[in-house]
Amino acid sequence: MTLEMWISTHPYLRPLGAFQAQVGKALNRISGKCAQIPDWNLYADDYKDGLPLLHCAPALIDGVELEKMVASLLKQLAAMPLPEPLKRECLELRAQFQSRAELLRQAVVALMCNEDCPLSQPGLFRLLGWAILAHHLHALLASFENWRDEESWLQRYCPVCGSGPSMSQLVSMENGRRRVLICGCCGTGWPFRRMGCPFCENGNDHRLSVLAVEGERELRIDYCNSGSGYLKTYDGKGSESVMLADWTSLHLDLLAQDRGLRRLATSLYAL
Repeated sequence: MTLEMWISTHPYLRPLGAFQAQVGKALNRISGKCAQIPDWNLYADDYKDGLPLLHCAPALIDGVELEKMVASLLKQLAAMPLPEPLKRECLELRAQFQSRAELLRQAVVALMCNEDCPLSQPGLFRLLGWAILAHHLHALLASFENWRDEESWLQRYCPVCGSGPSMSQLVSMENGRRRVLICGCCGTGWPFRRMGCPFCENGNDHRLSVLAVEGERELRIDYCNSGSGYLKTYDGKGSESVMLADWTSLHLDLLAQDRGLRRLATSLYAL
């Protein structure tokens, strides 16, 4: 399944898909340093204790470099033929950062700490900020994936940034299937037990209920009867870049919320 094929059957996603493509094009034009790769042995004990990488070593991210990249991305986007109101919102953000240099610094720190920042367009900044962060962390994330023992991390939150999962995938194995949780911020995936809700504090291994979605053969909604939290699930293989992108299944979020379910996962998209 290609992205264009998916959008052709879900045409309401086309404007968002076009914007995502423009952001990707702008990112490819930005030159900047990648985050430094640490000595993983120094992080091994914290990893075993369930401490996310960026919470233990925030210095891996070059804040000054990140600020330059955010400014460059906004400059690139402001020069593109964006639809309203995205064009206006990008210009507003750029103007705010140009008039108050300390505001950009505060916004970047708030992004990394998963906190709100005093901006006129906080949602757009969060989306663009995480796009920049993922770009900045690309080499580090690849190295981290090769180093870490996946089975040692069965936490409810991302091993990189600590965010809750936005989606999950059921992956076929020789002895059954396993569930992989997907971070909606940095894009990291990690294994989680097949049964149980990743949002319940009590950790009871109760089975999640399943809400089938008409017309979506490989997508479904898993929800918890205890806390009404839900998780979008891709029950397939081969189309991960499309199905696990979060924005490509926003219609499932609307359906779940219409049923009284709650999205407890971190989201970069306000509905």
